[in-house]
Amino acid sequence: MYQTILVPLDGSARAEHILPHAENLAIHYNAKVIFLQVMEPLQIANPSLHVTSALTDTIKESLKEFNRRYEEINTYLSGHLGEFKTKGIDVRKFVEQGPVVETIISVAQRENADLIAIASHGRSGMSRVFYGSVAAGVLQQIDRPMLIIRSRNI
Repeated sequence: MYQTILVPLDGSARAEHILPHAENLAIHYNAKVIFLQVMEPLQIANPSLHVTSALTDTIKESLKEFNRRYEEINTYLSGHLGEFKTKGIDVRKFVEQGPVVETIISVAQRENADLIAIASHGRSGMSRVFYGSVAAGVLQQIDRPMLIIRSRNI
């Protein structure tokens, strides 16, 4: 039934509540799992501004921090990748940049994911309106099945 399962993670323990479910589905259907974490795009100062040494230093620091964060995410995803591989699951990982909901949808389409498996914070009512929900945003726009697990406070 499922050949490719996309599992978006954000590095939180709450998001990881989806992992046992994705693992069970992958084993049951002999499906490939794709771990995804989306990074906010690197913000660089307006290029039309006059470049000063202070601005250059700021850009260098931003790039250094961005690269550090990328490596941190890559290491985090590699840990989960290793756990799934030891169980015989075909698994890949991606670290992408962009708006979270749009990037999840784009990767799902690009990788032909049959299922998106995600944990939701379970907000409802006004808190969801004000704070938004990645799971709800994806659900409203995606053209394929989703497995949403409500994760509670830890």
